Amino acid sequence: MTVIQMPHRDETNIKNDLIDEKKYLIGKLSKYGYIKTEKVKKAMNTVPREEFIPKEKRSYAYVDRPLHLVKGQTISAPHMVAIICETLELEENMKVLEIGTGFGYNAAVVAEVMNKKGHVYTIERLKSLAKIAKEKLKVTGYENVVDIIIGDGTLGYEKEAQFDRIYGTAGAPYIPEDLKKQLKVGGKLLIPVGNNLNFQELICIVKKSENEFKEKSLGGVGFVPMIGKYGWEEK
Repeated sequence: MTVIQMPHRDETNIKNDLIDEKKYLIGKLSKYGYIKTEKVKKAMNTVPREEFIPKEKRSYAYVDRPLHLVKGQTISAPHMVAIICETLELEENMKVLEIGTGFGYNAAVVAEVMNKKGHVYTIERLKSLAKIAKEKLKVTGYENVVDIIIGDGTLGYEKEAQFDRIYGTAGAPYIPEDLKKQLKVGGKLLIPVGNNLNFQELICIVKKSENEFKEKSLGGVGFVPMIGKYGWEEK
């Protein structure tokens, strides 16, 4: 019996494959309207998604799907990252709050869309994830524009309020009032909301005045649950 040997893929080959796969993915996301602006396209081209996932999953970095990280957490699919960035309409010098750091990829893309001239505060409840995210943000050059806070994201981050933009990468049963209070007038809040742990609606809120909010649903999504005082209870 003849044994067919698979060709060895060294680091150079893997790197070249990832470059080609990223180019194809971003072209597809642009073609189907997930990426609408040049600055989001440039940011997603610039930030290396493969650096924000477990090493053994690097070959899936530019497959358009969420990937498991650790402790039941995931990195969002690239098309969802594009939707978040385009919907938020990010500009330089904005102050942004993220709920759910993961390994830091989404925060890095948001920082890059702002040309590293804004600041992202991201809240992660799991110390082990926060530690990994900090290391990955340092390696990729975003440590000075992204601050990681360990805590309950449903409470927001009063110390740095108010924020130009707030978004969640986990699904909540309802929109926490603290997040609405910490949003600037004219600001946007984007968060998955629903009473199902695995399926939500992506809700975008614009704060028209201190007590007036305009709400719009962007359709169905599936995020991990947002755990906290004003979210889901940890099981």
